[in-house]
Amino acid sequence: MTVQIICDSASDLSEATLTEYGVECVSLKVLLKGKEYEDGKNISPKEVYDAMRDGEAPKTSQVTGQVFRDLFKEKIAAGQPFLYVAFSSELSGTYQAAKVVEQELKEEHPDARFDVIDTKAASLGYGLIVLRTAEKSREGATLEELKELASYHSTHMEHLFTVDDLEYLHRGGRVSKTQAFVGSLLKIKPLLHVEEGKLVPLEKVRGQKKVFKRMVELMEERGKDIENQRIAISHGDSLETAEHLSSLIKERFSPKSIHVDMVGSVVGAHAGPGTIALFFLNGEYR
Repeated sequence: MTVQIICDSASDLSEATLTEYGVECVSLKVLLKGKEYEDGKNISPKEVYDAMRDGEAPKTSQVTGQVFRDLFKEKIAAGQPFLYVAFSSELSGTYQAAKVVEQELKEEHPDARFDVIDTKAASLGYGLIVLRTAEKSREGATLEELKELASYHSTHMEHLFTVDDLEYLHRGGRVSKTQAFVGSLLKIKPLLHVEEGKLVPLEKVRGQKKVFKRMVELMEERGKDIENQRIAISHGDSLETAEHLSSLIKERFSPKSIHVDMVGSVVGAHAGPGTIALFFLNGEYR
């Protein structure tokens, strides 16, 4: 039986993409204006970004253990092997909630075939790992083979982020109030990346054009086998900007494909509108 791939909404994969690849998705929560929403189901990223532009500060919360318990038990009862490929444990407690349930259910059902892995990735970097794992599952890969593949892509996935307004990173505790003020004044664009699952500052670049040029340079420095990869770009309600970066990458590398999609409500609630993120592998494409 084919292994079912499960992810969560921080993968920033659209419903159409999830359906195309046969992936099931559980939703993190977004708290906005006193109401709780399910990311990707009853609130859109556009609604979150518009609210943030109006001064709102949305909050987010993880997937609960009960959601995982119900879903995992359903799969086990059906004899369905599955792999839950999770959002970075350094950015959410979702992975840990799933691991607790995994341990409980494996004790109750020792013959059940399933696993939970931490991608240490976010947004479409995480999404790319999900898609590649789903492709291999359809080709008949075993649970162990899929775990190994997902772990490889997780280890080698590069994330490069820049934001339009440092104020949103300040709200999330990523930069100080002074850094946000001075950066905005001098039109400084922070370039961030992910280390061991955490989003951390990498460089500061003055001006949007220069920051995109620098992202392409870093892609050339860090990437490997780029022409054979599926690249991804996610954006905070800034499609034109994402397409501009995509054109720069196509000119330089001619990759196999570039997947462009919006940063979802949960990740976007912390990064803010205008965010641009680039994802690629620093190892050979498998």
